[in-house]
Amino acid sequence: MSTDNKTKYKDPVVIGISGASGSILAKKTIDILLDKDIPVVATCSSAARMVWQEEMDESFQSTVSRWRENPNFSFYMTGDLKSPIASGTTPTLGMIVTPCSTATVGAIAHGISSNLLQRAADVSIKEGRKLVLVPRETPLSAIHLENMLSLARIGVTILPPEPAFYLRQQNMEDIVDYLVAKSIDALGLPGFMEDRLRYDRRTD
Repeated sequence: MSTDNKTKYKDPVVIGISGASGSILAKKTIDILLDKDIPVVATCSSAARMVWQEEMDESFQSTVSRWRENPNFSFYMTGDLKSPIASGTTPTLGMIVTPCSTATVGAIAHGISSNLLQRAADVSIKEGRKLVLVPRETPLSAIHLENMLSLARIGVTILPPEPAFYLRQQNMEDIVDYLVAKSIDALGLPGFMEDRLRYDRRTD
């Protein structure tokens, strides 16, 4: 993905990582945002750490340590309800929960704020900010669909991580890059999908 013509952003994107399969989506999203000089504030559930351990070659602790070398990155534990992102007075560019478990979808849909991830999502909704959920579950039950529908009706973007088969993507990295660009684009940040599609056309 091109890093040319970077725009300077002051406010951060909030990234919530919950305990669904797809840790690579969270890692790649944060990597790309930081590469674009966009500030990131992240929080991660304990279940997400367990999934990360099963799916990723680099440990979560090592990854966070690497991210913290970037001055644009901040990380808060999900139990830290005193974090700035727990309050609507802290401006953000919006929030992406990726991957998003159906349990997290359900909690957000019902206004439950028992941890920082859920509270930050609740803040995004009440402040009218962009909230993008990348739910990882299949098949979806009627309960899952009803929770997603209630969120979609109030403006939350539900973005299942589905491959763009029409682009004839060659490998898992291509699929992940497309999904990450799609989720960031849903926040209204310009350039990400354009970069991704330009790359796909060049390598087709």
